[in-house]
Amino acid sequence: MVNKNFGFGTQIRKSPYFEATVKWGATGFSVYNHMYIPRDFGNPEQNFWNLIEKAILCDVAVERQVEITGPDAYEFTQLLTPRDLSKLDIGQCKYVLITNSEGGILNDPVLLRLGENHFWLSLADSDILLWAQGVAVNSGLNVKIIEPDVSPLQIQGPVSDKVMVKLFDEGIKDLKYYWFKEYELDGIPLIISRTGWSSEFGYEIFLRDGSKGNELYEKIMEAGKEYGLQPGHTSSIRRIEGGMLSYHADADIYTNPFELGLDRLVNLDSKINFIGKEALKKIKQEGIKRKQVGLELDCKPLKGPNTTFWSIQKDNKKIGKVTSAIYSPRLKKNIALAMVEINHSTIGNNLKVIVNDNEINSKVIEKPFYDPKKKIASS
Repeated sequence: MVNKNFGFGTQIRKSPYFEATVKWGATGFSVYNHMYIPRDFGNPEQNFWNLIEKAILCDVAVERQVEITGPDAYEFTQLLTPRDLSKLDIGQCKYVLITNSEGGILNDPVLLRLGENHFWLSLADSDILLWAQGVAVNSGLNVKIIEPDVSPLQIQGPVSDKVMVKLFDEGIKDLKYYWFKEYELDGIPLIISRTGWSSEFGYEIFLRDGSKGNELYEKIMEAGKEYGLQPGHTSSIRRIEGGMLSYHADADIYTNPFELGLDRLVNLDSKINFIGKEALKKIKQEGIKRKQVGLELDCKPLKGPNTTFWSIQKDNKKIGKVTSAIYSPRLKKNIALAMVEINHSTIGNNLKVIVNDNEINSKVIEKPFYDPKKKIASS
């Protein structure tokens, strides 16, 4: 996160909503997928309460899309992910992993199927456009891979459906969790999905004409005024409560799906072909050496999320690292996601976390920390 003195340049792109977010109070930005993302609308704790009590509108245009089309688009898309796509219908989304030949995770996007051979990968923070184009070169498959003019917003929180009904109609409430439909709002072309990076009930609105960004943002804020909609940013508090991954923090190219407990996203027994299949078979057969766990940290409320990886020790030996930590004002405790050696991952195990040369007592606890069955998000 940075302050309002952040120096903007042409080599990093601005979102179609940039001017609108600044008008509505964004003072801090960071960079994600080579694009500026608003990360500060004031107090992060207030942003959290706005999210879970009413709704917030977030500029997530940084979730760039990789569009895959062509006669072999389905076969190619399956090649990228270990999740079986044979039951993915047109109009449906799936959370998927993209793995390399060693079984390492390159990205964890949401996949949208727009047609029989038409897909979007809605990305986390890594260059999958380049990866996909590189894989295509020697694949022997007939595909076209581009970044389309598509920029998502997300409206998340318990009253988001009221705002969406006002903007569209009651039919929007029929949209099922992880499904999408094409819409138009006063001539603005959109795709709307029942997804979002918040662990709360909500929608993502994919703008298909970047010139309409500020206009769309203003229309949504105006419609949400009577329901308490606030401008906001993705909440670190809520996403850690929900155990949601942040790529480069909780997962990276050296992390495999089994270490994260994401076995359900890896189909090794079916006949599907994907990059990393043999490596992932071997990893599963040999067993993992480390595992992601939840931690409760016994210290004063953290002032914000960790900005470095914190070392975890047991008996004066380093056995892992804290990847994401935050104070939850709802749970009234410090919570963290961590990667530790497998023999130290048992629930109830006591570990030491080293922060600025200070030792903090911690305990391995169940994760996600709140709403483990995601009843809120899917309701």
